[in-house]
Amino acid sequence: MGGRYNYWGQMSYQFLSIDRRGPVERVTLNRPDVRNAFNEHVIAELNDWATRAQSDEALRVVVFAGAGKVFSAGADAAWMAKMAGYSHDDNVRDARAAAEMFLAINTVPAIVIGRVHGAALGGGSGLAAVCDIVVAEADAIFGFTETKLGILPAMISPYVLQKIGASAARDLFLTGRRFDAKKAKEIGLVHEVVASADLDAAVDRYVSEALSASPTAVARSKSLIQSVLGKAPADVVGITADAIATQRVSREGQEGLKAFLEKRTPSWTIKP
Repeated sequence: MGGRYNYWGQMSYQFLSIDRRGPVERVTLNRPDVRNAFNEHVIAELNDWATRAQSDEALRVVVFAGAGKVFSAGADAAWMAKMAGYSHDDNVRDARAAAEMFLAINTVPAIVIGRVHGAALGGGSGLAAVCDIVVAEADAIFGFTETKLGILPAMISPYVLQKIGASAARDLFLTGRRFDAKKAKEIGLVHEVVASADLDAAVDRYVSEALSASPTAVARSKSLIQSVLGKAPADVVGITADAIATQRVSREGQEGLKAFLEKRTPSWTIKP
């Protein structure tokens, strides 16, 4: 399932609401009647969106949000009922589609911000894990609730483990218990917790910060994190030296240095 372009030239989907303003794109899960739950169609649309976003050089910031009362309550009940009759091969195909979606979002070169309200459960917490920055309202509830349903947080596990580590995962994956935004911040899943009334202002602050960072430096920093994660420092000397050298001689690297020396704002900076 792919998106369509609307009258204004913006990508249009059935279950995602897209609002593009210059280099900032706000992607809203738009199934409030089922608490923005995931099914195969939502997964296909998110994968299509992320694939397009990966090649969108003008895109610098993405904000993920949920319509209605919650960010996302995880898997759709009707979809799960259908999965109950799947064969092993059917389940593998279904799971691979979800795994590819999370991978595609995780590798979008732009800064991805999660705006979490209400609840982020199961795949909703997984979506938060593939965001670079997550801002949550103080009353938000999180949970890797899959084991409560007799299944596993499998597809989201690589990204959640990068965020919260194995110790927290042993607790939260195995018990499937829900936890609040304060706990989510303590373990690294969330970066800022604010009152509901301050949620949009906090997100906008991060958007503003993102628009002052070099787009190529952002994209290469995201790639660098994956390249060095879990490796010994001695094993990545070549990777890190080449990465900084490449950026220093790039157009934006040169512009950043000149702007610093000339005490001016770099040319890539946009004030929202």
